[in-house]
Amino acid sequence: MATSLIRTYTKFSLLRQLFCDIVKGDDVRKYNFHGLLLTQCRTQCQHYHTTPQYFKTSKKKLNAFTQIKPKKRLPVVDIWNQMTVLELAASTGRDINDVMHAISLSDSFGHYNKNTIVEDPNILYNTVRKLGAKFKVISRPDSKMEKNTQDCNVVKRPLPDESILIKRRPVVTIMGHVDHGKTTLLDTLRNTSVVKMEFGGITQHIGAFNVTLETGETITFLDTPGHAAFNIMRMRGAQVTDIIVLVVAADDGVMEQTIESINMARAANVPIIVAINKIDKPEADILRTQKMLAQQGIQVEAMGGDIQSVNVSALHGTNLGTLMEAIALQAELVGLKGDPTGLVEAVIIECFIDRQRGKLATALIQRGTLRKGAYLVSGLAWAKVRAMFDHSGNPVTEAKLSDAVQIIGWKDLPTAGDEILEVENEKKARTVMRYREAEKATQLAQKHKIAADKKHEEYLKEYKEHLAKRRALGRYTKLSTPVKNESPDDEKPKLNVIIKSDVAGSVEAILDVFNSYGSDDKCQLSVVHYGVGPVSETDLQMADIFNAIIYSFNVGVMKNLQQEANEKKILIRSYNVIYKLINDVKKEINMRLPSVDAEEIIGEANVLQEFEITDKKKKVKVAGCRCIKGNLKKNAMYRLMREQEVLFAGKLVSMRHMKNETETIKTDVECGLRFEDPTLSFKTGDILICYQTYQKPQETDWDPGF
Repeated sequence: MATSLIRTYTKFSLLRQLFCDIVKGDDVRKYNFHGLLLTQCRTQCQHYHTTPQYFKTSKKKLNAFTQIKPKKRLPVVDIWNQMTVLELAASTGRDINDVMHAISLSDSFGHYNKNTIVEDPNILYNTVRKLGAKFKVISRPDSKMEKNTQDCNVVKRPLPDESILIKRRPVVTIMGHVDHGKTTLLDTLRNTSVVKMEFGGITQHIGAFNVTLETGETITFLDTPGHAAFNIMRMRGAQVTDIIVLVVAADDGVMEQTIESINMARAANVPIIVAINKIDKPEADILRTQKMLAQQGIQVEAMGGDIQSVNVSALHGTNLGTLMEAIALQAELVGLKGDPTGLVEAVIIECFIDRQRGKLATALIQRGTLRKGAYLVSGLAWAKVRAMFDHSGNPVTEAKLSDAVQIIGWKDLPTAGDEILEVENEKKARTVMRYREAEKATQLAQKHKIAADKKHEEYLKEYKEHLAKRRALGRYTKLSTPVKNESPDDEKPKLNVIIKSDVAGSVEAILDVFNSYGSDDKCQLSVVHYGVGPVSETDLQMADIFNAIIYSFNVGVMKNLQQEANEKKILIRSYNVIYKLINDVKKEINMRLPSVDAEEIIGEANVLQEFEITDKKKKVKVAGCRCIKGNLKKNAMYRLMREQEVLFAGKLVSMRHMKNETETIKTDVECGLRFEDPTLSFKTGDILICYQTYQKPQETDWDPGF
């Protein structure tokens, strides 16, 4: 206790003062020994009382905390891109319901079943974590891919045995330049008037018709558009046909689309029969037309070649019987045969949406016999055939070889030009769809990976260049951080459009024309959405989001949707002729292009002599001129030319005539001109051009080809 007291005195610096006071004989009662003693004793007692208990408790807690338990190891499961929910359940070894519940926690907005493909990798990763496992990303097992290829997809059957082949009717495609009479020829053959129903008098769809001849034979005709915009339709017609009838007008001769049709026939290795049309016109010149064909390598029989040629008048029906005989003869020479048994193989000629019947596809049967109730797959669409109709809208019970029929029952609208394959049942059709969707997703992922790798390479290249500059400048030199440029897309004018049409072929043709647009550096043209069918509520929503113009081609707009579009200030433009639609798009592009500077020449003058005058005690040179063309204006711009070289461009300070300041000089009048540049000198024979600048609307240089 005494030791603690001394320690306390020392702490408060009282011990030395106490001894000093004792030596001096001072009164030491002023020191509160009692209070200091009690305080120190209380501190010591508290310390002696609490310390053992504190250490005892801490020791117990420390022992409990430091007990190390073995860490639980999570199982590792293999996953891969485009896994189905069922595959994920098998890989994790969990029940399908547990997997579905984990997916719903990761993606609350998705709708999944056991066969749904989990396309988003992040959802796949989060689902595995929620199932209490780790994952390892691998490629899809080869055995699985092979099994999928064999069992999940469907391809054409091998070539049939020749013993089961039977004779089939020919498929004839009518091709040629626009307005040369292709549709009129077909109208006369089947006693209809389709050409009168075509907007603008031109064919804008590919049509398939069955024409029965007087002999009882039936020929399937494909009528292709001749307009330049429908190149893809003509190519599709050339690839599925047996014979091409090339219609050439006797008054026009060989034109641009005529040459294109000839090249397509050669590429498809299809025989040609020439029909020289409009021979009833006074300006018709059959010989000139035959010579023009010969220049393109089409030697008709009249010119010593082996290609059949018939002179016809589609309007009056002249020599159409001879043309049919030529087609029958050519079909006999080719020896057309087909297999009527087994699963159906066909090709889609055209597809569209009918308000009463729904999704329709016009198909050309190439193998087998199609009947009601059959299951078909085409691209990423499948159908159960509910009904079939011929070109006149009459129902048919079956479609045989070379028949062209309209098929309804499609779950999704197929793509024109795709092949149709029949499968055994609905289960097989759905399996094929899942496989093809997965294949498409894989291809899309590879495409995105290539784009990402390209961007990464560009970044590395830029980084290495920046690093090389830093090293070249030295250790203590700091390069300023480059300012990130704003995206040029934010500054360039844009035109966003939505395309809706009655048939897929027209959408295809419009998009093909848009692909020829090559001025994105001036105004970006973007198709944010396209489809077949009338304008819908979804189209209005997308147009509102992207500030797009809706172009409807051969389809109407419901009144309530038109009213909603007007309220939201969404533009809907309806057209029935393709070149009018394209012209409207060009006008919209021109409206978005910024104005450019242009100049208008007002007058021209010759320099006769240089004069010097004194202005504020300074000598200034003045050009003595004569106006030789137009007028000279004081407030206009001037360009001084000497030997085709521009020496000066600027404004005047003074314009005088007979020592009087003036604003205008007319032709053949002399004047003195003083320019704002005092150092400018003149020579006799110099030319002065007077002009004024203005803002001129810019026009796009887009040439769609028609």
